[in-house]
Order: sequence, then structure tokens, then C-alpha cells
Amino acid sequence: MCGILGIIGDQPVAPLLLDGLKRLEYRGYDSAGIATLVNGRIDRRRAQGKLTNLAHLLAREPIAGTVGIGHTRWATHGPPSERNAHPHANDRVAVVHNGIIENFRELRHALQESGHAFETQTDTEVIAHLLADELAAGATPEHAMARALAQLEGAFALAVIFAGHHHLMIGARRGSPLAVGYGEDAMYLGSDALGLAPLTSRICYLEEGDWAVLSPAGARIYDAAGDPVDRPVKQTA
Repeated sequence: MCGILGIIGDQPVAPLLLDGLKRLEYRGYDSAGIATLVNGRIDRRRAQGKLTNLAHLLAREPIAGTVGIGHTRWATHGPPSERNAHPHANDRVAVVHNGIIENFRELRHALQESGHAFETQTDTEVIAHLLADELAAGATPEHAMARALAQLEGAFALAVIFAGHHHLMIGARRGSPLAVGYGEDAMYLGSDALGLAPLTSRICYLEEGDWAVLSPAGARIYDAAGDPVDRPVKQTA
């Protein structure tokens, strides 16, 4: 029952991410973390245990940025630890993930054979490596996401940010819920509406296989075939 929150706008996101994650504590978790873009580069803070540990870390080591993702993790692959906590990141992407990637061992082996070095025991880290591989080959973030999604088997909700792309966040849903929130000069991703409640009351729920490309001005949504689709935006309160 992990929790996801993503924010892209023009205001510092770290305090908002932490507050939103607190609203998702009911889902159960054993570690938490956030990642943002700072001067085009990915910065990250993670902590094992309760969100108070992450809050204390952020007080000691503040993190800037107006685009970021946050996560509360319930361990499935790899024990609870700071190293296994989300977001998982490299110099190109940061990823948070709910669900299970069923073919992660095969993907991990193939990536290791091609020279990728893994830092964690999680299934999620393969997503970061798949995306980095596609980006290194010259793919745009959108094309890299489409190609990575085609290789994944299992259930997932994903939120991804990309180094050098301050006006971009991508989310995807297969088997695990993910909502897109519409704000004023800001957009949001959340594993449920409760985490988004302080930020917006205008919510769009992605359907099975959908993925969404967010900027501060709005969202473009694609179905599993990669075709643009419209999903209804609902007023929650």
C-alpha cells in the first residue's frame, strides 16, 4: 500500500511533498523519500522508518526545486532501508513506484549484462535503468517512457522526473491506481485523492494502461496503445 505524490509547478515542492505524504501514512510504510530537480540535476533525500525521520533529515539538509516526487514504501523486494527506499534515481531520472514488476529479474540480468550496476535489491530500480538506457540512446523522455513501459510486466503506478527537464513529469498506471490533479499553474500526481486534497479538488483518474505527460500548464494522456485520450476531470469537493 505504498503512497505516491508528484508536484510540478513554480513553488518549492519539498514542504508540499512532505505534507502530502503525511496524508498517505494510513497506507502503511517502512521508509520514505523525495526527489526534486535542482539546477537541472536530481537531488534526493530518503530515510528508513517514519516520516518524522525524513522531516528531520530535510531540516538538516534542505532540498530545493519546483518539481518533485515523493513516496512512502512498504518493502516487497529488499528489506526496509534507506538504500532500498524510493525514489530510485541515477543521473538521468528519478522514479517512484507502487506495485510489483514481475519480470524484474530478467530485466535486471539483461541490464547488468550490458554494463548497468545496481545499488538496491528492489524491483523498481530496473525502471530507472531502462529509462536511462533509452535516454542514452537518444530517446526523448516521452519515447523512453513508452519503450520502458512496453518491457514491464506486472502491476504498477509510476511517477518519473527527468534531469534537465524542469517542466516535465510522467506518470503511468497499470493495475495500481494513479490520479492526475489539476491546479493553478501546477499539476499533481497521486496514488489517491486524499494525498492531493490540500493541493487541488480537480482530479482525473487514469484508466488501465494510461500514462500521462505533465507540465505546469496541464496534462496529455495516452492509452496503452500510445494514442491520445481524454479522461474526465472531476470535482472532488
